[in-house]
Amino acid sequence: MYKNLAATFVAACFFLIGAQAQTSTPSNEPVKAGFVYVSPITEAGWTKQHDEGRKAVEKALGNKVKTTFVADVAEGADAERVIRDLAQQGHQIIFTPSFGYMEPTLKVAKDFPNVKFESVTGYKTAANVAASNARYYEGRYLAGIAAGRMTKTNVAGYVAGFPIPEVLQGINAFTLGMRSVNPQATVKVVWLNVWFDPPKEREAAMALFNQDVDVIAFHTGSTAVMAAAQERGKMAVAYHSDMRKAGPDAQIIAVTHQWGDYYTRRVKAVMNGSWTSGTVWGGVKEGMVRVGDFGPQVPKKVQDEVLAQQKKMGSGQLHPFTGPITDNEGRNVLPAGQQLSDEQILSMNYLVAGVVGKVSR
Repeated sequence: MYKNLAATFVAACFFLIGAQAQTSTPSNEPVKAGFVYVSPITEAGWTKQHDEGRKAVEKALGNKVKTTFVADVAEGADAERVIRDLAQQGHQIIFTPSFGYMEPTLKVAKDFPNVKFESVTGYKTAANVAASNARYYEGRYLAGIAAGRMTKTNVAGYVAGFPIPEVLQGINAFTLGMRSVNPQATVKVVWLNVWFDPPKEREAAMALFNQDVDVIAFHTGSTAVMAAAQERGKMAVAYHSDMRKAGPDAQIIAVTHQWGDYYTRRVKAVMNGSWTSGTVWGGVKEGMVRVGDFGPQVPKKVQDEVLAQQKKMGSGQLHPFTGPITDNEGRNVLPAGQQLSDEQILSMNYLVAGVVGKVSR
């Protein structure tokens, strides 16, 4: 979905570093914006949240924009074919939100220099290709605070896709958040090596629930883990979007991704000729990551605590990766009082103390 060679991504120094502006001629015709999705549009999850971003563009710009989407497009040759087709159809801007779409996007972009491309979770740019991503780990830390307050067994579970920096950031931030309020908490990790496989996601969740886990988080693309928690009477942290429909009793909090504002700004830039290539890495401060959507079992005191910490994070007073930090093999990662740099975060390749598991290679 967004398999990120993040260490290379560092060179981008994320926040809209403008490349040479691309000019366009204003027209009475609506801007045509295309979107390519890596999975079907389900009731919640990664693709659902990006489609909500597309709908936000339509709502904000009305008849000034016409959007098109193609869903369930495999990374690789299929993606190149679909992206190329959208460009040939006259779309002026094309959003490709999956890491595996990065290279196909760059390849097509070379042949369509007047089309603007948005590689979401990619890290490579070109004159007509911008890259963007969100600081998902910020939401993970805040969700960890809620999980640390709510757990009774002090054991959390984590169903993870691939052992890449982006996922490791989430696991580590979640664990640090839990242990900031509950030092006895541990997090058990199961690696799936897949982004979207509901039966496999469910199986992993059920296995964790059989190991004293009473609250679970996940970095996968469906609602299967949430549904499993609902079935077993356990608690879960929703990811990508609010999943209370799948787990009305299970969900304690959701880490949601908010793409509507970014997508709208980028389409507007095409309209007025101000679009530039560059890179964005936004989080709570920029409104790209948010926690909330608390379940009914979460006490108001806990909700208020999490929301207060979210406010501090947005103002820069709280940084999830602040020392002292050690990994789960006893090595010192960061001294007390220091913070990990963006470069260190983007190249993360370890699990912090409190995580039960290894970085699957």
